[in-house]
Amino acid sequence: MTITQLQYVLAVAEYQNFTLAAEKSFVTQPTLSMQVQKLEDELDVLIFDRGKKPIAVTEVGKKIVAQAKNIVNEANRIKDIVDQEKGFIGGEFTLGIIPTVMPTLLPMFLNTFIKKYPKVNLIIKEQNTEDMIRNIQDGHLDAGIAVTPLEIEYIKERPLYYEPFVGYVPKNHKLSVIDKLKTEDLDINDVLLLRDGHCFRDGVINLCKASKDAQGEAFQLQSGSFETLVNLVNEGMGMTLLPFLNTLTLDERKKENLKYFESPSPAREVSLIYHKSELKIQITEALREVISSIVRGAIAFQDVKIISPLNKK
Repeated sequence: MTITQLQYVLAVAEYQNFTLAAEKSFVTQPTLSMQVQKLEDELDVLIFDRGKKPIAVTEVGKKIVAQAKNIVNEANRIKDIVDQEKGFIGGEFTLGIIPTVMPTLLPMFLNTFIKKYPKVNLIIKEQNTEDMIRNIQDGHLDAGIAVTPLEIEYIKERPLYYEPFVGYVPKNHKLSVIDKLKTEDLDINDVLLLRDGHCFRDGVINLCKASKDAQGEAFQLQSGSFETLVNLVNEGMGMTLLPFLNTLTLDERKKENLKYFESPSPAREVSLIYHKSELKIQITEALREVISSIVRGAIAFQDVKIISPLNKK
């Protein structure tokens, strides 16, 4: 039994296709198939049911795949130990970032991080939280930046910053005369939301203490971008809520429509998340240090109330 064989088993289990698994593993299909077959012969069990389309993992195969993940992760840890002992911060590192954080946060820290750690090959992928969690578990992401808490047993969360919610209210809106917003001022049927699948949407719904399954006219105006929501508000379609960092790039005319909340301001917790195995932890810590130091200069809010992104029924 070899680590390479276990890696091939994990690839086949993920892609449910020998040809695709070989392509992703950068080997020929006959080579991969032969190594998986050799492992099955050695163990005297079938890991995969090749008679099904797509290929299925057998019951005993599921247990082998789970253990193979642990073994491969622990094998990768050996290089981590050596890198940490040498004080080396470098190599490939794949980072996922959720769509509602990527446009504002990435330009703030990327250039600084690259200059400070030039030996790190940083690969950045925009992903929603659900995909990010799955990819961290499967080893396709080394870490992610997402809104927490997530309450997942195998995920570690390290808060980076707390980003307040800010109201975007047009001049002709009933809330435009209010100096500071209160949570009870919000009407979920009057708040334009991001479309389903965005954690910021769930945070707003939780803030408004509304059911995620609520039906109403406002839910017909869901968008995938804050820019679109701002434009809809400017057309008199209601109000919306924005993350604080998104308000920094608004032009002066649009900033006149911003309404801040009374203290403690509702806020989202943005964290660096990674697998509890802590592979490549030296790069993860370097990222956390760079991002935290930069964002502290942009967000001065201290008295905040964290709004959970978890779906509440």
